[in-house]
Amino acid sequence: MGDILETSESATQTTPISLTQGAVEQLNLIRNEQNIPADHALRVGVKGGGCSGFSYVLGFDTVQENDEHFEISGIPVVMNKAHAIYLLGMEIDFHSGLDNRGFTFENPNAKSTCGCGTSFSA
Repeated sequence: MGDILETSESATQTTPISLTQGAVEQLNLIRNEQNIPADHALRVGVKGGGCSGFSYVLGFDTVQENDEHFEISGIPVVMNKAHAIYLLGMEIDFHSGLDNRGFTFENPNAKSTCGCGTSFSA
């Protein structure tokens, strides 16, 4: 008899992006303050535009047909499958300094980024 390779459905899934603790805390705060419905997940994606070619999409949204689903620190996250090539390995953080307040995107796939940090070229 030959060897049979089996895969386990309970294998650990690696998430395509990561959220820092600061980002998780801010997202939970936004979810509570804005009464985001329970059926909404955090949408992470890209869209054409911005000063470098692509802009990041970050907001709460309903699940769409072509979405990948995963969870990071209790936050349900969705991403259009076609966007993964641009976002794989990206880290989202939240800064609350005097000169800079907001979400930041550390994207290893970006060949260049703009000064505002919200658009990039791939």
